[in-house]
Amino acid sequence: MTGSIESAQELADTLPDGVVVAGADGVVVLVSSVAGRMLGTRPTELVGRPLGEVLALQDQDGQAWHACNTPYDGLATRTAVPEQPWLLPDGTEVLVAARLHRESLRDPVSRVAVTLRSGRGRARLDRERSDLVATVAHELRSPLTGVKGFVQALLNRWDKLSDDQKKLMLTTVSADSDRLSRLIAELLDVARIDTGRLQLYPRPSDAAVLVQRIVDSVQAGTSRPVELVVDGELPEISVDPDKFTQVVTNLIENGVRHGEGTVRVTLTPLPPTAEFAGVILLVDDEGAGIPEELRRRVFTKFWRGGVRGGSGLGLYLVNGLVRSHGGTVVIDDAPGGGARLVLTWPAEDRTGPR
Repeated sequence: MTGSIESAQELADTLPDGVVVAGADGVVVLVSSVAGRMLGTRPTELVGRPLGEVLALQDQDGQAWHACNTPYDGLATRTAVPEQPWLLPDGTEVLVAARLHRESLRDPVSRVAVTLRSGRGRARLDRERSDLVATVAHELRSPLTGVKGFVQALLNRWDKLSDDQKKLMLTTVSADSDRLSRLIAELLDVARIDTGRLQLYPRPSDAAVLVQRIVDSVQAGTSRPVELVVDGELPEISVDPDKFTQVVTNLIENGVRHGEGTVRVTLTPLPPTAEFAGVILLVDDEGAGIPEELRRRVFTKFWRGGVRGGSGLGLYLVNGLVRSHGGTVVIDDAPGGGARLVLTWPAEDRTGPR
């Protein structure tokens, strides 16, 4: 029996979570090294003591884990205690779950195995959710304020405003509404990418026609020059036109917002030596560029560059949508010293199983 306990101890000590095991009498028979560190006592000093005494865990109201969950009592069909957050004596949060073992439904609990896991992962997830809420609130506030302000002005001063003033206000309201719709669409797509539920509807498309429309649309809203260069005969690419438009618009607007000088979009066919036929899309600006040490972080969620803000989701979404199409996206240096985004778009449908 001693040998089996020793081998169980060695196995428990290799696990990333803390483990505490008690027998049918409620006395602890095994404590892993991780659990000992969490509980602040050497495992050898905890073995042989009552489980309720060893698990010195409390909730926010000061109630003890053992008293609240009574692992040795309850219905015979009860087999586990679900994961719950509890506080160690030093105030650190741990996530605690337990498995209740019985020889049969007619027998009492013969063993209780408890796991203790650091709450840092959950805290990090909570922070990410808080960041998302803060980002959404910040990004929605500005256009909503504009919409509400102009609508209120139109309602209160309709008879005193000229037609040109009304048109300007309504145009601004329309633009802010489009911005809101786009942000909501981006948030939904980010959620779908994260959960693997993004749906694409690719079809053969003319990249030059789609990009020209995007360039014209962005150019209409900025004084910065935006140019399109088509270099060579392009094959049709297999893309979801809406998602393609979303990606390219995001990149051009990103160049306008964070770069300097002319934003130049170049389309060229992939060379014959490439893995697949398709199109290379380059987006260059004449700004300061993106330092090489930051390029891996650019496509992470909530990354923000420069001082002009943004949701921090744009390039994360770009990366997810391009790769969902079977393409690639990398960052390089533009010939003029700014940033260059290099995207490849396949000519064939590469969104299915590969």
